[in-house]
Amino acid sequence: MRFDDIVIPDTAVCRSAHEVATRYHSPSLLNHSVRAYLWAAAYAGLHEIAFDAELLYVSSMLHDIGLAAEFDSHTVPYEEAGGHVAWAFAAGAGWPVERRVRAAEVIIRHMWDEVPVAEDPEGHLLELSTGMDISGRRTEEIPPELQQEVLARHPRLEIAKEFAACVTDQGTRKPASLAGRFVRAGITDRIARNPLDA
Repeated sequence: MRFDDIVIPDTAVCRSAHEVATRYHSPSLLNHSVRAYLWAAAYAGLHEIAFDAELLYVSSMLHDIGLAAEFDSHTVPYEEAGGHVAWAFAAGAGWPVERRVRAAEVIIRHMWDEVPVAEDPEGHLLELSTGMDISGRRTEEIPPELQQEVLARHPRLEIAKEFAACVTDQGTRKPASLAGRFVRAGITDRIARNPLDA
């Protein structure tokens, strides 16, 4: 598989989601959001997993929006805040309630340890791809040539440093959250050892 084999949906709602991510994320977090979709779609293609490309793309663009200062919640974990933003965004895009709920679910579940592919293919793919991009988990399942193409088009910039700071902040302020658990389990060390940064 090569970059040109990845299905990248070009719909109005996808373009709007990218615009929102561009407005509220740093260049590093924006590129991370794009790569999250690309790794997910590539993995799906390699493993013949059927998925809703528009839903996955929108969820990828907005999955970390709860880290943006404008949407950071002091009451709920950042992935839940992001799910609420996605629900509101999808309502504005005219999605039916069921599809808004799915966008929120995919974003919330990306922090789970595992999302069953049979129950939620988009959630499974986003959980997998964000793990690849942040901590390097299962990166060997993406062909090296494709890794190089993706990283050339959407470089990692300062994602390791920025995300380590973000997750540490979230985990410190919200110790009961999944971010808090990840910080206590040493995620910053795994981020620093991500083979995508080698």
